[in-house]
Amino acid sequence: MARLKPNQPFELLGSTVQPGQRMEIELQAAQLYTHSPLSIPIEIIHGRQAGPTLMVNAAIHGDELNGVEIARQLTNAIDPKKLKGTLIVVPIVNVFGFIHKSRYLPDRRDLNRCFPGSEKGSLTSRIAHTFFENVAKHCDFILDLHTGAIHRTNLPQIRANLSNPETMRIAKAFATPVIIDSPLRDGSLRSEAEKLGIPVLTYEGGEALRFDHLAIRADYLGIHQVMKEIGMLRPNRKKLPEPVLSKSTSWIRAESDGILRNMVRLGEQVEAGQTLAYISSPLGHQESQVITTKGGIVIGQQTLPLVNEGDAVFHIAYFKQDDEEVGQTVESYIEEVAEDDWLTTLNN
Repeated sequence: MARLKPNQPFELLGSTVQPGQRMEIELQAAQLYTHSPLSIPIEIIHGRQAGPTLMVNAAIHGDELNGVEIARQLTNAIDPKKLKGTLIVVPIVNVFGFIHKSRYLPDRRDLNRCFPGSEKGSLTSRIAHTFFENVAKHCDFILDLHTGAIHRTNLPQIRANLSNPETMRIAKAFATPVIIDSPLRDGSLRSEAEKLGIPVLTYEGGEALRFDHLAIRADYLGIHQVMKEIGMLRPNRKKLPEPVLSKSTSWIRAESDGILRNMVRLGEQVEAGQTLAYISSPLGHQESQVITTKGGIVIGQQTLPLVNEGDAVFHIAYFKQDDEEVGQTVESYIEEVAEDDWLTTLNN
């Protein structure tokens, strides 16, 4: 039996964490008007044995809260004495947005369009630079946790650059029901990290400003599955259903204004020509339908029942496989993730 390689002390932001220990540190990001410092909280969990460095970060968009809860659960669950490598957990990257329950920073910029940032740029660009240079670029893998925007919810899904074999490997290990081969977007954390050879998964699940039980549980399980795949945790025998790869996605938009009544749910298989929703006038005398032109799976939808013409109301994913087969995979996944015994088997 091969001897396990002991770990070395881990250094970040001037702090040193000994093997088998954990430490909370802060990265000063900016100041408030009052000159009170505003810091990004970070927890480092440093394993006894050598292994990769994984960062799990949330709330790059300050109103996306599921990842904050996932980070809390994760830090409480991981025992550094049973860990190989180093886990860096950043529950709130966009502290300004989190405080104000906003996607954006005070300069109205999107932090996930400003990486790698600049020391002399806008406030958002400076925070992006501080976080990227001091934390993100020192990792071997990154899991970037997101939700849908306000009034929009997402089925648990992974978005990743699947042309990178390492990214594909961990995307399959994460095992959300749907994996989307998503082009790298300029200024995103995913794009800039991949330029440095760091595989990144973007997880999407649930809705802004809401806790979503399924999305939180799916992400928690997925992170553990990735950690087992890259050798940070001991593997277990139980597996989630095999995920399916989406060949493309599209949004279906409202063709009229009014009150929306959804007829389908997240994860549901839909057929070409199917009515997804009705849009009616307040008294109901005028009514139109939202109809899909192609079969697929609903992976996102608007939750606000008030719509304007042109609003994106349903996000549909399309697959090479038979839609009914994919629908069964998604349904099986939701049933599996809802099982209580998953949490007890994670670390067995």
